Amino acid sequence: MSGPDDREEGPGLVSGLWRYPASSLAGQSVDEMAVDAAGAEGDRLFGLVDASTGEIASPDADRKWHGAPLIAARIGEGGGLEVMVPGGNWLPAPGEAADRAASAFLGFAASIRPYRQDRAREGIVAAPRYIKDPIHLLTTASLAEVRRLHPTGDPDTRRFRPNILVDLQPAAGRFPETEWVGRRIAIGALELTVTEACRRCGFTIIAQDGLANDPDILRTLVKHNAHNLGVYCAVTRPGRIRLGDAMRLIPQ
Repeated sequence: MSGPDDREEGPGLVSGLWRYPASSLAGQSVDEMAVDAAGAEGDRLFGLVDASTGEIASPDADRKWHGAPLIAARIGEGGGLEVMVPGGNWLPAPGEAADRAASAFLGFAASIRPYRQDRAREGIVAAPRYIKDPIHLLTTASLAEVRRLHPTGDPDTRRFRPNILVDLQPAAGRFPETEWVGRRIAIGALELTVTEACRRCGFTIIAQDGLANDPDILRTLVKHNAHNLGVYCAVTRPGRIRLGDAMRLIPQ
């Protein structure tokens, strides 16, 4: 009798790549990116904190942080972080001007700080709220399944913040990558091991640029996929990946 692990997916194609230079801020779409054991180049190097307490941003748990995903972040041409609040200009960060803009937008004193000690100024660093394997992968098949189950909603990719989006043929009743835990994936020269499903939180439902607040997104995932969408992956073999690269499951 066959089970989910016996069903080999046809090759998918990479249709989206993102890095998130500052956690909780909007991601940066890219055409290609290098990936090593630590994750995507330029990904999650900085955190947004409450300057008075050092608390790291938590849009899923505290409404005061709900504006964070509306702040754009990118790695600029010079290789440094730049941020932009709605209606503002790109500003280098960490820096006083960027902190003033973020604070005015959020309504309290906030600061953008590096995670790594060797990037810190005056020893002021942010601490991640949790540590997961560095690559978050999602398929269009799973997004299509959310749309099928919740037809009035908008499960836009940005809600789920993947590093890699793979275009895969949808199949009713399936979230394919959830079935891949423990499997290896090849994308060009890159090789990943799927380590665990991505358990979703309130970050998924909050309003973002062009997206309304939608609690039924999370309710759908709780009911139909044990709270999950997408998977976390460890990097087994580093490599550079590009839009259009083929993805395949490596035979067991």
